[in-house]
Amino acid sequence: MDLNAAVWRKASRSNESGDACIEVASNDELVAIRDSKDSGGHKLILSHSDFRSFVHSLKSL
Repeated sequence: MDLNAAVWRKASRSNESGDACIEVASNDELVAIRDSKDSGGHKLILSHSDFRSFVHSLKSL
């Protein structure tokens, strides 16, 4: 996934202080997740199916 032109969206539950934010970007095949405080750091890249499973698991915590 080429992330150079990615449009990153901040999580809807993020607050203005920015102390616990993630951002996501996607294309037709993959979803990328990053820490908004470290935009140049590591990214977690998942298929759309795996991303849905990941989100579902988080919601059930």
